[in-house]
Amino acid sequence: MAGRDRIVHLLRQLERAACRCPAHSHTFHQGAAAGGGRKTDYAFEMASSNIRYGSGVSAEVGMDLQNLGAQNVCVMTDRTLTRLPPVQAVLESLVKNRVHFQVFNDVRVEPTDSSFKEAISFAKKGSFDVFVAVGGGSVIDTCKAANLYCHPDADFLDFVNAPIGKGRPVTRALKPLIAVPTTAGTGSETTGVAIFDYEPLKAKTGIASRALRPTLGIVDPLHTLSMPERVAANSGFDVLCHALESYTALPYSQRAPCPTNPINRPAYQGSNPISDVWSRHALRVVSKYMKRAVRDPEDLEARSSMHLASVFAGIGFGNAGVHLCHGMSYPIAGNVKTHAARGYSVEHPLVPHGLSVVLTAPAVFSFTAAMCPERHLEAAEILGADVRQVKHADAGAVLADTLRRFLFDLQVEDGLGAVGYDKDDIPALVKGTLPQERVTKLSPRAHTEEDLSRLFETSMKLY
Repeated sequence: MAGRDRIVHLLRQLERAACRCPAHSHTFHQGAAAGGGRKTDYAFEMASSNIRYGSGVSAEVGMDLQNLGAQNVCVMTDRTLTRLPPVQAVLESLVKNRVHFQVFNDVRVEPTDSSFKEAISFAKKGSFDVFVAVGGGSVIDTCKAANLYCHPDADFLDFVNAPIGKGRPVTRALKPLIAVPTTAGTGSETTGVAIFDYEPLKAKTGIASRALRPTLGIVDPLHTLSMPERVAANSGFDVLCHALESYTALPYSQRAPCPTNPINRPAYQGSNPISDVWSRHALRVVSKYMKRAVRDPEDLEARSSMHLASVFAGIGFGNAGVHLCHGMSYPIAGNVKTHAARGYSVEHPLVPHGLSVVLTAPAVFSFTAAMCPERHLEAAEILGADVRQVKHADAGAVLADTLRRFLFDLQVEDGLGAVGYDKDDIPALVKGTLPQERVTKLSPRAHTEEDLSRLFETSMKLY
């Protein structure tokens, strides 16, 4: 057997061992060269930030900046974190290593285009050569945007995902960015994605490019001890959905169109054998440790494990992508009426990102299971369900029930109705989902506006 044929044969064996459902049965194939007339893609690309993990490792950030030859550093965080140990530890390291820096602490929790632009303006005035983000996904995403747009020639909508923006590829190198995550959820330290509310349309969108990936993610589990209980829960739900959505996403070889140039291959490519490994492992860690991490803020083992799970899931979804839970979450989080999220010190109505994602998860995975029942059953089993006698036709119902029990045990609000939405809001929620094609097109099951309406309606009440 020729070398190439042997590799393809081995890859096919690996895929069959992992999943035999129709959606994934032809993931590996010979494939034509780029521009060879294929309608769907034939390749996937793995990319991730460098990651350093360890208790107390934040003390090294000043040395990292010295090693980079940094002369003028921008540190981004939010006002709440400014008073907490994670930011203090980073700033102490910078002072100790004689690094010159300025702090921007006006990052908005659940950022908007306006809050992004405030950070961008600060970055432009500062002429920084390195960026450091200390915080959760809101902080890290804001810092990515500031790094991208501090270039004088960039128009804001140039790189924003289509159809809201122009979706242009980023073709220039950005300044180094070191991310120090303080929550165990977004995985933003591993990805090239920055999410925000686009206020003119009252819809969430984002920027997605491998160029945005942090140069280094410093994952210090000590920082997770400062998370309030509900922040730990909602961050964990983001990890849960990252893992579930990336594992069940449309296979990369079924994603269209096939790029004519590799620079046009999206960061979110569809499920693939390498992302599958990270996503499955993240799901196992969530199953074992998340409830402990939420219920006991001093359980360092559990909170450390969830911090790593966030990284694992970030690598998985940062290359495979997410689908309907996230696509539907953006209008949920972007059209909040009066809901005041428990455990968050913010002055504006808020449905935290992780909560907005997980509230639709039972309905979504009940809907998508028909396209890949084996993966949905495997996920249910990892989360504690006995699936030995379950038929493929019941995979969606079993995973949905398993998720509902998981959410009930963690005292999650009883559906969209409990965070201020009702059936009259469904048309607006559907309208806000439609522009999220970057993720919704990765759903393994095609869907219509009527399908989205039913999913939102089903999600009004969970229990």
